[in-house]
Amino acid sequence: MYKKILVPLDGSKLAECAIPHVEELAKGCGTEEVILVSVTERVKGYRVVEGPSQPVAGSELGWRESSRSPGQRLTPEAFGKKEKQAQRYLDRIAKTMAAKGINVSTEVLLWKPEEAIVGYAKQYQCDLIVMASHGRSGPSRWAHGNVAEKVLKASSIPVLMIRAPGCTPNT
Repeated sequence: MYKKILVPLDGSKLAECAIPHVEELAKGCGTEEVILVSVTERVKGYRVVEGPSQPVAGSELGWRESSRSPGQRLTPEAFGKKEKQAQRYLDRIAKTMAAKGINVSTEVLLWKPEEAIVGYAKQYQCDLIVMASHGRSGPSRWAHGNVAEKVLKASSIPVLMIRAPGCTPNT
């Protein structure tokens, strides 16, 4: 029934509490693929560029003058440190699941978490999204934001929410 299961992970133990449920679903439902995703934002910095003082082509932020070295230009540059960390994390989880006979793939997404998760699930025709939740309600939910709730509301694909052990709703 669930041929493709999407599992958003953020590196926390809370998110990982969904993994045993996914493993059981994958084994029991004849799942063809489990896709582990991590959503991160691209880290940007600047590098020194020599040459005439004009915007760099293709740069959405253009250039700016260096405050440390007058006359030098700085141009935006993306660094992949968080992306690489996320990929290593997903690879570690995938290796453990693969050892249990589950077909697993990984993907690091760059965007707002709830939009990236829902968009990816729809684009790649996933049958189910499985994710963990704190189970917060009231002011705590609003103060901390709740990606799981936003995914649940925005998704047209079924979402299985796993409440982390020890998390009880605040009433």
